[in-house]
Amino acid sequence: KTFFLDLLFPKFCLGCGREGEFLCADCRGILDINRYAYCLCDKPKRLPESSKNGKCPNCQSKKLAGLFAALPYEEKELTKKLIYRFKYPPYIKNLAKDLAGLIIEHLAACEMNIDDIRENGILIPVPLDVKKLKSRGYNQSEELAKELSKFFEIPVMPDVLMKTKPTKPQMELKKEEREKNLLGVFAIKNAEKIRGKKIFLIDDVYTTGGTMEECAIVLKNAGVKSVWGIAIARDA
Repeated sequence: KTFFLDLLFPKFCLGCGREGEFLCADCRGILDINRYAYCLCDKPKRLPESSKNGKCPNCQSKKLAGLFAALPYEEKELTKKLIYRFKYPPYIKNLAKDLAGLIIEHLAACEMNIDDIRENGILIPVPLDVKKLKSRGYNQSEELAKELSKFFEIPVMPDVLMKTKPTKPQMELKKEEREKNLLGVFAIKNAEKIRGKKIFLIDDVYTTGGTMEECAIVLKNAGVKSVWGIAIARDA
């Protein structure tokens, strides 16, 4: 099946145009995968190696326990192109596998213990509103979560965290407008599935942090043990 699909719809590297993969080994090699985890501050600080605390003293008030982001968003045009084609037409849904691979490499570099992830761990994608989901045909965060689930052998639960109404992109808003933009946007269904669990919240790009933080607040109120963020890239 894969052979005939590749024959009819060949893949071309988004970096160099070489046929065979969406991200060839050479182009993957030029991406600067983060070797360390950073705190949640607007000007993030590098955390100590093997640290189990994802926050510095200045961001302890955050509900999000910490963040793992594989790439710096602004550093390479290829990073932007990969994420753009994953989210905007002409869509390449199958980029999920390559992008999840970058996240896994980042987690390994940060010495994230797989057993810690597997113990009561659940992957929850940041949800899309219904209109955007219908337009795109898939939730890119859910596709990432599915690929990560295969590696970490923990479940994906896309039916727990819901987005109840559309929002404007956080990057377009001033700081005081961002909280209002996300207020009351997320809701929980089937809370009994996640109570006492360790949640790994999956998104494509961590920008202002407002979306993940609002999700974390709702999830914590539903009784989860902790909420960690995982993203392809961080725009900060």
